[in-house]
Amino acid sequence: MHRTEHPLLSPSLGSQKTLVSFQFGPASARPKVYVQASLHAEELPGMLVAHHLRSLLEKAEQDGRLLGQVVLVPAANPIGLAQRLDHKAMGRFELDTAQNFNRNYPDLALAVWEEVKPHLGNDATANVATVRQSVGAWLAAWQPLTELDSLRRQLLLLSHDADVVIDLHCDWEAALHLYSEEACWPPLEPLARLLGCEAVLLACESGGGPFDERLSGLWWQLAAHFKAAGLSVVLPQACASTTVELRGESDVSHEHATHDAVALLAYMEHLGVVRTDAAKELPTLPCTPTPLAGSQTLRSPVPGVLVFLAKPGQAMAVGEVVAEVIDPTAVGQSRIHAVRTEVAGVLYATVKERYVIAGGEVGKIAGSVPFRSGDLLGA
Repeated sequence: MHRTEHPLLSPSLGSQKTLVSFQFGPASARPKVYVQASLHAEELPGMLVAHHLRSLLEKAEQDGRLLGQVVLVPAANPIGLAQRLDHKAMGRFELDTAQNFNRNYPDLALAVWEEVKPHLGNDATANVATVRQSVGAWLAAWQPLTELDSLRRQLLLLSHDADVVIDLHCDWEAALHLYSEEACWPPLEPLARLLGCEAVLLACESGGGPFDERLSGLWWQLAAHFKAAGLSVVLPQACASTTVELRGESDVSHEHATHDAVALLAYMEHLGVVRTDAAKELPTLPCTPTPLAGSQTLRSPVPGVLVFLAKPGQAMAVGEVVAEVIDPTAVGQSRIHAVRTEVAGVLYATVKERYVIAGGEVGKIAGSVPFRSGDLLGA
């Protein structure tokens, strides 16, 4: 194991933040898996999972079972970790710019398209190496002007050549679920099985430039550019990336974290990154993948005290009551408003606050029929 401190751009006199990464196995080893936690810095379950996963990887390395390479970034957002306001963590948006820490990553396919276009042909292995080299060179040449962009650059430098990228997040209150691009689902399906995901949400592209999709999107977008240009090139989907939502913000326990770390190690064994002496049968996937475009965000048209009648992970039919919004200042039946589902599916996430404003979000249902378009991710 090798621990590295990566200094970020200093935004002000006397201020310097550092990103820490751990590398297991030689830098040239394949497959390469990149795992990071808490890019939204108040989402802490992944940080504890990284703690337990690090111990498992150290043991595998000591036992000579590490065949590939793993890069682990346990605290991916030192900027957000330092942000607090009125005694509350503020780790989702940078306070200086109001930018989401998991949006606005550079379009890597667009960045290297003109560079790689003349150099790719029918050799898939050579093509992948050329694209990775070009992306690495582009990132090395990028000179960020802000601390936030220097963080984005460093995370991409560590992950751009990975075969699999796992970005550990969580929701407010939630069942364990994951998001991914459709092109990545086949290699990620075993991960969903091992984790026991209760919902899987897939999209061709979610929009907004999130970290994980810039890495996997690079490959299918470049392939689409070549097809549109009428050029015959063999370019595989050389990176599968996913955002894994490890339940809710308060689900920070050794029990959960140990389960998830063991599942991640088992996935690395499945990939051939870590040698296993006995092949293990994959468990059954607890859910059926659904389109992200079919996810309904439940909202309340009225303000009041929010009382949930359903829990994350529960299957809901159309018209079922998920929650009641109570207005204790009203009279008659208007005191109680029922928030009902408009699509059938799993209630995979709910808000943490128990007071909701008019138009405020209540929860999310994983519906099976697409009905949304455009940017599919929330703020």
